[in-house]
Amino acid sequence: MKTEALKEKEVRYVQSLERALSILEVMAQEGAPVTVTELSEKVGLKISTVHRLLTTLGHRGYVEQAPDSSKYRLGLKLLELGNSVLCFSDVRTVARPYLEELVSRCNETANLAVLDGSDVVYIDQVESSNIIIVKMLAQPGNRGPVYCTASGKALLAFLPGDRLQPLLESLEMTRFTNETITDTAHLKKELERIRQDGYAMDWGEMEEHVRCIAAPVFDHEGRAIASISVSGPSNRITTYYMKNDLAEMVKRAASKISYKMGFNSR
Repeated sequence: MKTEALKEKEVRYVQSLERALSILEVMAQEGAPVTVTELSEKVGLKISTVHRLLTTLGHRGYVEQAPDSSKYRLGLKLLELGNSVLCFSDVRTVARPYLEELVSRCNETANLAVLDGSDVVYIDQVESSNIIIVKMLAQPGNRGPVYCTASGKALLAFLPGDRLQPLLESLEMTRFTNETITDTAHLKKELERIRQDGYAMDWGEMEEHVRCIAAPVFDHEGRAIASISVSGPSNRITTYYMKNDLAEMVKRAASKISYKMGFNSR
């Protein structure tokens, strides 16, 4: 007899989603186009149910019907998703030694982040060994608003115009501290400076007394796919230190990672 805990766990599953995922997994294992009947037998579902799920998956580009038969194959949407995961995985692997190098040089926390909608998502971090460590938002898995974090602004600045403008128009610019930029015109001016100087700064805009400096990482197509940053308390991350030392350290690290990701600045 199943325990109540197990029953409760099973209830959380979305049955139709689980069935659709089973279909995709079987198709991947087959490695060749399959018929609705074959899928029905392999996943243990009625033909009508499989057909309905395939229609939905096809509408979203996850499967497609072979033009010369009634068989189905995986769609290009899955390749797009897979490439996105590989991209994040690759940049994390490539960037890790440079995060460690930054920390060894300045003994402040180094972070790696990617853009997700109007947020940045931190995907890696190497912590400082300073006795006094400020626990910051920028921890792996955490999100931050794109407009008031150095990591976010470094990515915003290098978005193509057709993506940047709609994103800026959709932003709800909440004030977190006295330093938070809440005006779109002000933000645009700051993004222009970032494009010119190659790095972004956070003067405690998201968290009081926490400063951060970030630079973008580019891929082989010249897209800003991530940002690398150094953050710490304002009593250590002074204005002079940020602009005269950390800026070049972070830009150099970002440039090295970009090179490893296939970026050619010429």
